[in-house]
Amino acid sequence: MVPPSARLARAALALALCLQHLASAIEVPLDSNIQSELPQPPTITKQSVKDYIVDPRDNIFIDCEAKGNPLPTFSWTRNGKFFNVAKDPKVSMRRRSGTLVIDFHSGGRPEDYEGEYQCFARNDFGTALSSKIHLQVSKSPLWPKEKVDVIEVDEGAPLSLQCNPPPGLPSPVIFWMSSSMEPIHQDKRVSQGQNGDLYFSNVLLQDAQTDYSCNARFHFTHTIQQKNPYTLKVKTKKPHNETSFRNHTDMYSARGVSETTPSFMYPYGTSSSQMVLRGVDLLLECIASGVPAPDIMWYKKGGELPAGKTKLENFNKALRISNVSEEDSGEYFCLASNKMGSIRHTISVRVKAAPYWLDEPQNLILAPGEDGRLVCRANGNPKPMIQWLVNGEPIEASPPNPSREVAGDTIVFRDTQIGSSAVYQCNASNEHGYLLANAFVSVLDVPPRILAPRNQLIKVIQYNRTRLDCPFFGSPIPTLRWFKNGQGNTLDGGNYKAHENGSLEMNMARKEDQGIYTCVATNILGKAEAQVRLEVKDPTRIVRGPEDQVVKRGSMPRLHCRVKHDPTLKLTVTWLKDDAPLYIGNRMKKEDDGLTIYGVAERDQGDYTCVASTELDKDSAKAYLTVLAIPANRLRDLPKERPDRPRDLELTDLAERSVRLTWIPGDDNNSPITDYIVQFEEDRYQPGTWHNHSSYPGSVNSAVLSLSPYVNYQFRVIAVNDVGSSLPSMPSERYQTNGARPEINPTGVQGAGTQRNNMEITWTPLNATQAYGPNLRYIVRWRRRDPRGSWHNETVKTPRHVVWNTPIYVPYEIKVQAENDFGRAPEPDTVIGYSGEDYPKAAPTDVRIRVLNSTAIALTWTRVHLDTIQGQLKEYRAYFWRESSLLKNLWVSKKRQYVSFPGDRNRGIVSRLFPYSNYKLEMVVSNGRGDGPRSEVKEFPMPEGVPSSPRYLRIRQPNLETINLEWDHPEHPNGVLTGYNLRYQAFNGSKTGRTLVENLSPNQTRFTLQRTDPISRYRFFLRARTQVGDGETLVEESPALLNEATPTPAYTKNQVDIATQGWFIGLMCAIALLVLILLIVCFIKRSRGGKYPVRDNKDEHLNPEDKNVEDGSFDYSDEDNKPLPNSQTSLDGTIKQQESDDSLVDYGEGGEGQFNEDGSFIGQYTVKKDKEETEGNESSEATSPVNAIYSLA
Repeated sequence: MVPPSARLARAALALALCLQHLASAIEVPLDSNIQSELPQPPTITKQSVKDYIVDPRDNIFIDCEAKGNPLPTFSWTRNGKFFNVAKDPKVSMRRRSGTLVIDFHSGGRPEDYEGEYQCFARNDFGTALSSKIHLQVSKSPLWPKEKVDVIEVDEGAPLSLQCNPPPGLPSPVIFWMSSSMEPIHQDKRVSQGQNGDLYFSNVLLQDAQTDYSCNARFHFTHTIQQKNPYTLKVKTKKPHNETSFRNHTDMYSARGVSETTPSFMYPYGTSSSQMVLRGVDLLLECIASGVPAPDIMWYKKGGELPAGKTKLENFNKALRISNVSEEDSGEYFCLASNKMGSIRHTISVRVKAAPYWLDEPQNLILAPGEDGRLVCRANGNPKPMIQWLVNGEPIEASPPNPSREVAGDTIVFRDTQIGSSAVYQCNASNEHGYLLANAFVSVLDVPPRILAPRNQLIKVIQYNRTRLDCPFFGSPIPTLRWFKNGQGNTLDGGNYKAHENGSLEMNMARKEDQGIYTCVATNILGKAEAQVRLEVKDPTRIVRGPEDQVVKRGSMPRLHCRVKHDPTLKLTVTWLKDDAPLYIGNRMKKEDDGLTIYGVAERDQGDYTCVASTELDKDSAKAYLTVLAIPANRLRDLPKERPDRPRDLELTDLAERSVRLTWIPGDDNNSPITDYIVQFEEDRYQPGTWHNHSSYPGSVNSAVLSLSPYVNYQFRVIAVNDVGSSLPSMPSERYQTNGARPEINPTGVQGAGTQRNNMEITWTPLNATQAYGPNLRYIVRWRRRDPRGSWHNETVKTPRHVVWNTPIYVPYEIKVQAENDFGRAPEPDTVIGYSGEDYPKAAPTDVRIRVLNSTAIALTWTRVHLDTIQGQLKEYRAYFWRESSLLKNLWVSKKRQYVSFPGDRNRGIVSRLFPYSNYKLEMVVSNGRGDGPRSEVKEFPMPEGVPSSPRYLRIRQPNLETINLEWDHPEHPNGVLTGYNLRYQAFNGSKTGRTLVENLSPNQTRFTLQRTDPISRYRFFLRARTQVGDGETLVEESPALLNEATPTPAYTKNQVDIATQGWFIGLMCAIALLVLILLIVCFIKRSRGGKYPVRDNKDEHLNPEDKNVEDGSFDYSDEDNKPLPNSQTSLDGTIKQQESDDSLVDYGEGGEGQFNEDGSFIGQYTVKKDKEETEGNESSEATSPVNAIYSLA
């Protein structure tokens, strides 16, 4: 007969062999969408701790939460019996949760609810259980009343003061203080044990200076309870002498205390044992007495103390070993020693273990017909017992399930079917505790689903390892295959490795690996697929990094960092200084290919690292910058010159339309380089001629230049600083770009007639860098602007083509297209041009004039018909001229003037006319060819206006009592003068007197003011007046009196030096010629013996003082040149003509009214002559050139 134990061993062996062939379980992904769709038995997600201590002052919350689909319902047991929550008004359950809430706000004792609680979560697929929760209410009992006597002890003897705190829940925290709440000082002689007692290795006299009270602090109530204090009375053999105690080298012998060997106060004896559970902290304690206080040391028998887990506490009296394991079992001993001897105590440590998991059962998801297993393996000391439950009931009492087999700590499922779902509990327990785990078995049939996002894009750097992920789910577990670009071969092997989780790994991504990858998941219920696009990018590399440099302080070093990277990735370049991020301030400029430091200083010295990074990779390069100090006074004295020429030009990154030019800067010669000018020369169209290509900041020494096709380039660089430009660098090597068809057409295309029967088409030709190829030519096409018209074309090489025999001013559509031997430019835009114009055939009619004011009129007219314009209507013009002035004998200029009115309009305004004048006006219409016929001439007068200011105002001060004023009539009277208004006021600094007013007649041009104040100056305001009103004001001030004996000169506004005028020079030449003729006549008469009577002696006698008689000179003035009886003599002796209303001087109209076209005085003389012819010879004064000169003096 086979024993039962042998049968059990055989069954276990057979089961182990069988389990090797079981299919692996399905894992449900964490995707909330999938979890919400799949049926799922309950799973406990939150529960309270097993030993649950609560505060009696608060409501009680016992947690129990679970998930499942459908949502689970909850129930509770208390002390193993069903707990009816609905019957107790103080107890409720949270909504959609199993958490119990016990409310004491309305009264009740929390102690009534102590006990063992367990939560059950149920749905259609099973029941899950929480652990058994032992609920206890915290307790803070009072200290029992006791009488504590005075403790007498000999000095040097050991002593322990017991605490014996009340049993609280949880245990209170113990600490010792005096009754005055002063902490008790602890050291290796006096310390508190783990049991709360206070131990003295030996008592000293000063220990009696305070009392000792044990205090207990309770966790939940945060209260401290104090025991009645102990009072010590220390008996000593010698009286207390503080001085002798301090000065003695041995305080014990000074006090007469005998030294003793150590002895243990705790634990007692030479050995003891201690049991501890695995995973908690072990605390071993040894407290010894002795004089002097002994030192404690710890050892483990047969080995070292556990490394990394031990900690000495309480002045080495306690050894703490954290997270104890079975290896920490053994014998530990503490050694207490002083100078009198030593003693040791051995502690035997046994480590037991509450159950702990080796294999905790996991949820099992199976497809119909699949096999699986639940494993529940736990260990402990003693070895725990395993018990299986299903839906909270012992598995032995559950309905039989032919697909399930229980073998100790394992449940095996074979050929599972829909409806076999349940929640299984595994309970592992021994005398030190228990473990409870829930694991559900769910039988699902789900078609494949791809969990990754659709159309993923994966970027990878070339030659790097990469992985394409395709997470999937299905029941039964689908098989996954990968395909590339729709090809039928499965990707696995070689450079590819397919993993069970759906990932496809590439050991080294190459450019040819780019493409679209498709993952296909398949099971018996269907298939699903997703696509992943892989892009392989070029690596980021620093092709020219910074180099070690030694520079002078104040110079401008440049650290290179030229990067080559994949153009589809965003590049970020950062700089580090001494491995820390570099702050880019105002003195530094970061560019795409480098870093420039302006005015480098000593603090800039250090390591500089350029870091070029993209989203996929990065590269770095480092260099050291050394800064040489230069004294500040020497730096200021350094001469500044133009920079040296750049050198070592290099062309890199050669492309069809671009090239990178790099150069090495020359010495800046103590003036920083501000700019670089890049020039180019081509040898086809203008060989030897250098053109500016582009300019760059002085911080740059490398630039990408844009190029044009079919140009044989050569480059050079010029450096510029504040002093000037450097010599050009030596030319670079040539770079020939390939030809191409033109990309642009000529600009500025226009068509316009130069004659009435042609149209000239012109344009701006392409330059050498726009030709793009040899044999540049232009295809000119034109047609009348009519959809039915046919195109004419001509190919030319010059930027001009003339079309002949065109109608007058008709629109044409024009196109000009560039072409070379490589092809034609894109189709050009159509431009509208016009053939030649002819003069307009009609004139404006019905011209009407309306006077607006004394200087402006409004015009209206009837526009001409557009058919008569024979061109583009440019403007209407009003031609007008001043026919005469309404003032008598005032000469006016009849010069024709015109005002333009652009566009097709029928009204306008003519302004800036002379008031009080007769005008004539006629109108024409004008096109690009010229003016058309003139309209009927219209005459109109202009009304009177206000005059301009007087020509001048002279102020003379012959003495301190008198001021003489003299002025001239307005240059433009603009009407008949009716008088003058003179206002004046005295002023002295900022003080002014009252204003006085004088109204003067129109013929008056002088005024004398009698001064009342010889110190003050005067300010004069003079203006003329017509019937319309007062004119412009002329303001002058009397000069300051510097010297009373010095006569003051005349001050005239707008006074002109006539000696520099052309008319005066001409007049003087005429007078000189006349004098010469008279001298010749006199010489002839004298040579004949005659006598030329220059002066009519009559009855007048010569002035004996007249030197002209004595020296033989002649006086050419006669009676006619004497002042008339009614004339006035000016202060400077010149003869002033009598004022008259008909005087030209009074009513001259300015430049056009007073002078000929050359502005000479002859015009005025001519007016006088006309006046004599019309009014008679009132005076011969104007006919004499000499008198004319006197009148101008």
